[in-house]
Parts: sequence; C-alpha cells; structure tokens
Amino acid sequence: MPCTSSCPTQDHASWGECARSKNLHVGYCGQGGGDATAQKKQDSELALYREARAQGIQPDGTTRDKIEAALQKSNDVGAAYGRDFSVATPMKEPANG
Repeated sequence: MPCTSSCPTQDHASWGECARSKNLHVGYCGQGGGDATAQKKQDSELALYREARAQGIQPDGTTRDKIEAALQKSNDVGAAYGRDFSVATPMKEPANG
C-alpha cells in the first residue's frame, strides 16, 4: 500500500505521487511558521516595539507605522507616548518668587 493513510482513493503508484496529489507545501519553520519574508518583517516590528517599550513608550499597536508614530509623538512632546499621553504636557520650569 504505497498511499498515505489519509488518501481517499488509495490508488497512487507511490507514496510520493500520493503526497503530491494533496498539493502539500513546506513552509517556513521559524517561530510562528508562515512565510519567511513576513516573519522577518514581524520580527523587525516586534524588535522596534520592544525598543519603544524599553523607553517607556506604549504604541497603539505592534505595526511599524504605529510604533514610529508613537516614537515621533514622544519626541515632539518630550514625554513617553502611552495611555496617559493625551493629558501629558512637557514639564515647565518652576517660577521663581
């Protein structure tokens, strides 16, 4: 019996022919599986997210555009972007006298 055990027809000449008839594909076997290019993009975005979090910044998501927006807003205001960012204002020097 050359076919795989799940073959509905059991009429292939070899195990390889049977497997090919199922249109099997070998995918990227890195963490999370899927497409290697997409995985590298995701890994890059998550590394950038970790860097932002290490600075105290809380981006609205883990995509590059959201992380970069949070980084830019943090730089513009001088405060870490995050949950309370809408009420955060740069500290002013205390008035003398």
